[in-house]
Amino acid sequence: MLFKNVCIEAFGYEIPDEIVSSEDIEKRLSPVYDRLKLPEGRLEMMSGIKERRFWKNGTRPSEVSVCAAKKAIEKSGISRQDIGCLIHASVSRDFLEPATASVVHNALDLPCGCSLFDVSNACLGFLNSMTVLANMIELGQVNAGVIVSGECGKQLVETTINNILTDTDISRKKIKHYIASLTIGSGAVAVVMSHSSISKTGHKLLGGQARSNTRHNELCIGGINADVAHTGDVSMLTDSETLMINGIKLAKETWEETRSKLGWENSAMSRIFCHQVGSAHRKMLYETLKLDIKKDFPTLEYLGNTGSASLPITMAIGIEKGLVKKDDNIAMLGIGSGLNCVMLGVKW
Repeated sequence: MLFKNVCIEAFGYEIPDEIVSSEDIEKRLSPVYDRLKLPEGRLEMMSGIKERRFWKNGTRPSEVSVCAAKKAIEKSGISRQDIGCLIHASVSRDFLEPATASVVHNALDLPCGCSLFDVSNACLGFLNSMTVLANMIELGQVNAGVIVSGECGKQLVETTINNILTDTDISRKKIKHYIASLTIGSGAVAVVMSHSSISKTGHKLLGGQARSNTRHNELCIGGINADVAHTGDVSMLTDSETLMINGIKLAKETWEETRSKLGWENSAMSRIFCHQVGSAHRKMLYETLKLDIKKDFPTLEYLGNTGSASLPITMAIGIEKGLVKKDDNIAMLGIGSGLNCVMLGVKW
């Protein structure tokens, strides 16, 4: 996929106030740690995640998505009347029906002619949504649009802690399948994109490539036992090691096709933003793709894995910190369970 007339106007993001460290989680799991003789600090050592953040109890994904979207729209300078599409892209939703996007649309007071829908694809939903919106802009169907993600990870972490503590058959081998769930954090992010004819930035979304390997769809499986407004048990089991190996293999294939499509060499990138999973994944990804890890900007140490918000919120923070300059080539490396991968190139 290649785009000629699509621009990224602005990001907006929200980070929760409540901080929960990996040490805090391990203290709660101390009965199991003692029984299995697991060393303290194991969670941070394995993931590289020192802490993650959570919204206050009862917070709905739409609430924080709206906050991020308002910031992005205001920064962009794009009129609400020009916004022809709204996509809610997070794993977390207010409910199964109607689309959470409808709640966000109403709160933002967007035009009645603005199409809206949810896109769900695990941690890759936001980048998938960027390609959907970019195609709509390129085809002249809309002048501009906004994508939002509001991830609420607290219930998953709480349920995982409870599952570990109450599992009478817990073992060193079995606990590994719970670890990924303990790395999850919360966050919200939004991006406004527009046709180049009304762009105020000229930050071009150039295009990229999508690939999948759905033979590995069983490596990370999550489920909800009640409504999605976080009153029910949310659980997830992950074969982290196998997921990482096959995910990075898919990432390598996708990156080779992305580079070919964009005509880029590895040295062409000024900055790289990738999905924040863990330190081992980060190291293996950059080594396998033969990319300079110094061009990466990590947030996983203090945000954890924020699902679909992970890559865009990291990019939003990096831009805010002045890490991206005019005419920089930016690579966005996204991956999600399933397995699915989307990689995009941006000319800032």
